[in-house]
Amino acid sequence: MRNNARFTHVQPIGLDKVAAAAGSDPDVLRLENLDTDVPPPPAAVEATARALTEGRGNSWLPLNGLPELREAIAADLRVRTGLDYDPIRQIVVTSGGTSAVMPVLLATTQPGERVVLTDPTYAGLFQRVRLSGAEPHLVPLVVADGGWRLDREALERVDHAAALLLMSPSMPSGVVFDHDDWAAVARVCERTDAYLIYDAAMERIVYDGHPRINPCRVAGLAERTVVIGSVSKEYRMIGWRIGWVAGPPQIMERIGVTTIYNTTVASGFAQMGAAVALSQPSGVEAAVAEYQARHDTVIEQLDGLPVVRAGGGWSCLVDAEAIGMSAPELSARLLERGRVAATPMTAWGEKVAGRYVRLVYSAEPVGRLLELRARFSAAIG
Repeated sequence: MRNNARFTHVQPIGLDKVAAAAGSDPDVLRLENLDTDVPPPPAAVEATARALTEGRGNSWLPLNGLPELREAIAADLRVRTGLDYDPIRQIVVTSGGTSAVMPVLLATTQPGERVVLTDPTYAGLFQRVRLSGAEPHLVPLVVADGGWRLDREALERVDHAAALLLMSPSMPSGVVFDHDDWAAVARVCERTDAYLIYDAAMERIVYDGHPRINPCRVAGLAERTVVIGSVSKEYRMIGWRIGWVAGPPQIMERIGVTTIYNTTVASGFAQMGAAVALSQPSGVEAAVAEYQARHDTVIEQLDGLPVVRAGGGWSCLVDAEAIGMSAPELSARLLERGRVAATPMTAWGEKVAGRYVRLVYSAEPVGRLLELRARFSAAIG
């Protein structure tokens, strides 16, 4: 059979394998998957159920998203970015945020062109770059004062790129970019004539007073930025699978066509729920406070171990190699001896990511996380 070079370097995401090994044992501390037990906005649930009961949204049309949702997205983006996006010409609704990545990559890059990402980064971004035919170029995150920061010097050395594909806060590290980081991104984009593809899925999930900066508010980036958003994380609506893309008109026509041929249309019922989530009080602040309490509990429980604080998001990383193991080995021992399911980051980057194991705290309450030190001790002692 013919080989397909597109798949030569594509790696499995890893978390599904860990989840399968953990099974349904209620004693296992589930830190492997990006689910959450923090409930979605009640009004969004009610709107979705009402749409199902009334038979609304059961249609292929409109292919690029319901007008009420696109208008709600435009209103939300106006607050975040300061820009007025045309709901029809500049916003496309997608089946979740991550599924928007491939259409955006296909619309902004050619095969073999460079896409800049951080190391580590979300495997769903990194591996999609490979699947698109573009060439990933990783810029490292470095640990400083117990947290992550962007290696701006390495970023500034990028001399050619078609796009930079970035998150803030970023999975799996939780790094939050400050103004100087985004200014460096702007300089690289201008010098290389690259797009910024900004995954804003966790933009408001930030801790400890970290700055929440949308790159469209940074000089030189608004006209180059394609924003990918969703209701999955900030609004805790994972199963709705509703996301969107917003950007300059000249690229959005291509993205809209590519999205249609990728998924045709996102669920109409779910779009109605998402529109309500964006338009009414959504509980984001309370959810962020809960996630920070869980994050801080993990950090306290692992005091003395090489765990890196996150600036936001739903997860943090522990350095397996600093403990004297590979990441897959630590992941296996945590499950076998400590009853902790945690994913090795082997598909989430290269030199930096490969040494870490991710701990997701979004689906485990503080009371359960207080068991983490004892479970780690059982795994590595």
